[in-house]
Amino acid sequence: MYFRRLRDLREDKDLKQTDIAEYLGIQQTVYSRYERGFQTIPVEHLIKLADFYDVTTDYLLGRG
Repeated sequence: MYFRRLRDLREDKDLKQTDIAEYLGIQQTVYSRYERGFQTIPVEHLIKLADFYDVTTDYLLGRG
């Protein structure tokens, strides 16, 4: 599931949820819901995160 990869990538860079939420221009609580799988991540945020972590969107979605 993509939400596990989001958390792992963030923790590998020693970042907090607030850091990523700020990068995306959203509240930390919204980003937290992405990581816990409680809210579907919008495509535009998925693309930004793939660019940020230098991975493919397929990787984030668990397809690669």
